[in-house]
Amino acid sequence: MAQRIDRVQQEQREEAPFRRIDGDWSRGLLILCDHAENRFPSPSGMLGLTPEDLSRHIAYDIGAAGVAERLAQALGVPALLTRFSRLLIDPNRDVDDPTLVMQLSDGRIVPGNAGIEQTEIDARIARYYVPYHHAIDVAIDTAIAAGKPPALLAIHSFTQAWKSVPRPWHVAVLWDKDPRFPCPLLEGLRAMPDIVVGDNVPYSGQLLGDTLYRHGTSRGLAHALVEIRQDLIMSAEGQVEWAERLAAVMRQVLAAAEPRLHAIEHHGSNADSCHGSG
Repeated sequence: MAQRIDRVQQEQREEAPFRRIDGDWSRGLLILCDHAENRFPSPSGMLGLTPEDLSRHIAYDIGAAGVAERLAQALGVPALLTRFSRLLIDPNRDVDDPTLVMQLSDGRIVPGNAGIEQTEIDARIARYYVPYHHAIDVAIDTAIAAGKPPALLAIHSFTQAWKSVPRPWHVAVLWDKDPRFPCPLLEGLRAMPDIVVGDNVPYSGQLLGDTLYRHGTSRGLAHALVEIRQDLIMSAEGQVEWAERLAAVMRQVLAAAEPRLHAIEHHGSNADSCHGSG
């Protein structure tokens, strides 16, 4: 009880490392947004970066928070969103991943991360990373206790071009070996006219120790990651549009869901075999 009170008090403080959107656990869905904000709570400062740097994808997933929040509200489901920049520490990486704290991101040296010592990394893990992932664990446990293990849906965004090469996809679904959630998501998105839907592009959903590996793969929960192209969701209007698009698909997926979508099944990960072979 004392730990729960402490957690609520931390969330209420301005510097809380995540924010929670309440929802109906019986609907069997938890929305996550790992790179929601470009905030640098004190005493971290801005790591020697400029305001222009903080407006770029290197600092956060532009538009993703607005979509995640509106989607949670449209569906009446719970959500968890980070309140710190990915440049402080990336919650969508394993603690042993060399990109956990980026010293060079998209050609930009991050002065406050250059030559960072392990003691500072450990402090950021304790201050930002652990509370966010603990909140996800608590949310999952709450849903399971309510009788419906949740499917996990992570909302991200990607840049419209990489090294001057345009990316044609409007939206993409990233996934690993568990097909229960991503396959009906892909089917629903592909049924929409005039959009290009990607499958495990521009990134792979097979990343050892990322958020969905940690809370989906390892716990046997159905899960998927949706990537939306940033130029489509930079404005509030775009965020509303894509939240509505995703809500329409999600209503279909949840309405037609087989019991397996809310069962605990361990499918493993392609990342495990890749890691083992290295």
